[in-house]
Amino acid sequence: MTETKPLTDYIKQHIALTDEESSFLTSKIHFKKYRKRDMLLSQGDICKTYYFILSGATKTFYLDKAGTEHILTFCIENWWAADLGSLISQTPAAYNIQCLENTSMIEIPLDAMENLYLKIPKLERFFRKIVERAYVATQNRITDAFSLSAKEQYTAFQKRYPQLEQRIPQYMVASYLGIQPQSLSRIRKERKA
Repeated sequence: MTETKPLTDYIKQHIALTDEESSFLTSKIHFKKYRKRDMLLSQGDICKTYYFILSGATKTFYLDKAGTEHILTFCIENWWAADLGSLISQTPAAYNIQCLENTSMIEIPLDAMENLYLKIPKLERFFRKIVERAYVATQNRITDAFSLSAKEQYTAFQKRYPQLEQRIPQYMVASYLGIQPQSLSRIRKERKA
């Protein structure tokens, strides 16, 4: 299946898979396309799927009681999306995941993942590494939020997502940074001056 090749290529950059293992992997995953604004997960639902982005972008966000959106992360090509807390514990999701563009992805249902771990144990190590990297990225994001100025956080955002700023509205960047859109406009103007 050509749709699954980007995922198998990505995995093979980290671990070796035999042809038989690759075939078993592709038999357990699904290729799916979503439209811009489609929800992959809503707060309160239980996350049952790992998503691997082939093309497009998603945002993971929290809606507070006032209805204000707080963006935790963006996921772009060759990134994984999921509410890991919900997925691992099978408890209600704290976050929403929504497509920002028409998005193609590979989905690995949790039950299929468990089956893959049994049949191909090295995949468990691979996904442990993915979860570890996600945890470290989250820690770094929290540290940045506490220790960096808004201007420094914006610079860090641009380094982390070099092409994304041209693909999403400015208010989403501001939400990710935890600042008002007017503050982001001011920071951008200062940088151009």
